[in-house]
Amino acid sequence: MSQSIQDIPLTTIDGAASSLADYRGRVLLVVNTASKCGLTPQYEGLEKLYREKKDAGLEVLGFPANNFNGQEPGSEEEIKSFCALNFDVSFPMFAKISVAGADIHPLYQALTAAQPAAIGEGPMRERLEGFGIATNPAPAVLWNFEKFLVGKDGAVLARFAPDVAADDARLREAIDAALAG
Repeated sequence: MSQSIQDIPLTTIDGAASSLADYRGRVLLVVNTASKCGLTPQYEGLEKLYREKKDAGLEVLGFPANNFNGQEPGSEEEIKSFCALNFDVSFPMFAKISVAGADIHPLYQALTAAQPAAIGEGPMRERLEGFGIATNPAPAVLWNFEKFLVGKDGAVLARFAPDVAADDARLREAIDAALAG
């Protein structure tokens, strides 16, 4: 049997060793984040969602990534400070990783392999290409704030396009179903 997604080594934003196994039995929303993106205000909705559903068993996990137009240039300390000051982020944040390309982190290799297609895919890709921005072909992560929903057992249940916000009915229904499961 191949390595479970829960066993992939991770590092928290504070430099501590971690893995998704630390959250076993909880529903996870894994999000690649960036501080200087048009979608950065999504931190607010993600934090609200986390506070609303954390007691029910949801964890929102932020993975800063500088893969898209250099929109996450900062150090872990700068990212942590930005998130705290601007969005009062209390959900777990991890060390900066690569979520696409040759140096893609094993977590994102596993996530994209498990869910190659994103719910809500299309509008964001068209917008980026309209701005003349080259986009990664599927199944690669399209942009910052793509979301992967991981069930209590570590199965990757769903994937949502970057512009599917935290209050989107499709995302919330999937989270509620996973929490009830």
